[in-house]
Amino acid sequence: MTRWGMTVPLGGIPLADHAAVYAALTDAGFTDVWSAEVNGADAFTPLALAAAWQPSLRLGTAITPVFTRGPGLLAMSAAALADAAPGRFALGLGASSPVVVGDWNAVEFTQPFRRTRDVLRFLRAALRGETVDGAFDTFAVRRFTLERPPAVPPPLLLAALRPGMLRLAAAEADGVILNWLAADDVPRAVAELGERRPQFDVVARIFVCPTEDAGYARKLGRRLITSYLTVPAYAEFHRWLGRDETLAPMWDAWAAGDRRGAAAAVPDEVVDALVLHGPPEQCREQVRRYADAGVDVPVVALLPTPELAAGGAAALSTLIARLGPDAGRAA
Repeated sequence: MTRWGMTVPLGGIPLADHAAVYAALTDAGFTDVWSAEVNGADAFTPLALAAAWQPSLRLGTAITPVFTRGPGLLAMSAAALADAAPGRFALGLGASSPVVVGDWNAVEFTQPFRRTRDVLRFLRAALRGETVDGAFDTFAVRRFTLERPPAVPPPLLLAALRPGMLRLAAAEADGVILNWLAADDVPRAVAELGERRPQFDVVARIFVCPTEDAGYARKLGRRLITSYLTVPAYAEFHRWLGRDETLAPMWDAWAAGDRRGAAAAVPDEVVDALVLHGPPEQCREQVRRYADAGVDVPVVALLPTPELAAGGAAALSTLIARLGPDAGRAA
């Protein structure tokens, strides 16, 4: 059964006002809320609030970087949230990026694959309540034991782009988190997972700009695409997906320092595939295409729109109701 998620917190709304947001999501049929961690809220606080305000929602991080917390602190944060929401929390892990890790958190971004694998293995043991004592390839831990291991250890998911990390997720994690891909790209990524174990979840973060102003949506989409897909890991991901020639002009302009030219070089068809836009009902059906392609948990990353800016809280509640899976069933 497909679950539907929303990325939280929603931009422009204080965390203290998210009780109404979580209630609206539940009423609209959303089953999950997934937090991101870049330079806004941390990954855990919005989920802790959701755990208290809407006990039916499932919670997940998409993602928590493996570099920016020590292994023990990451285990403690995950254990606390798993204790607050037993059986409803999943910990999504990822390497993040050199900017987030190195430039903003003053941590050396080295050997991201090995660090992710090592943190995954450490957490698997620590969250079971085991004492972890020994050296991994990228760090060593001396006699760490959680004082309060969760009664239900959370599933561990990996953010993965290319074959190496996808195969690591298939071999050692409980699920995979996909990002910045079109619905038509999903089968290629899923194929790298091979035969999946029971309860292995494929989660995908999907950028959605529910507006009928296509010019606005494409302008915003181009800005996001040039910000993300020029990061080396994402650039290699899209080369692997077959967009080498299509996105080469963008990468060339970006490398030459021409930011405006880079944005202009992104074709409409790429923007439309990666940033869904149109009326909410149309966006909802485009999200369903990800589920049809093999995603178990499509997670909407809601982008700002002129309609939301003009309509405020009432417009947001209406939009959530129109985007949610229950609206589709009612229709």
